[in-house]
Amino acid sequence: MNAGLWIWPSDIKAQQKVLQKIATSPHLLLAMTFLMSNKEGLSNSELDDLTADNSNWMTLWTVRQLTALGFVEYNVDFFGGPARYQLTELGRNALGMITGQPVQQKSPV
Repeated sequence: MNAGLWIWPSDIKAQQKVLQKIATSPHLLLAMTFLMSNKEGLSNSELDDLTADNSNWMTLWTVRQLTALGFVEYNVDFFGGPARYQLTELGRNALGMITGQPVQQKSPV
């Protein structure tokens, strides 16, 4: 995981390895779980508060890894609100595969 940014592989076996790494990482799995539970998404500071590790650096590292995989998207609010991270469809499906729980579909806007 410390080897740099990831990409979501096209090979099924390589995908399973990435999912196993996420499942064993307390930060990545916890961040995905919190993002799944909040439909509006979470700002950087909200995610940092929820993970309660008091490390903005660790939150940034976590979000970068998940964004590089395509599991998280970053949405900017052009009217002064905080930007928010949200799980993508791929991220919701990956979390469902890791946890074995059914995937919650994103409600249409």
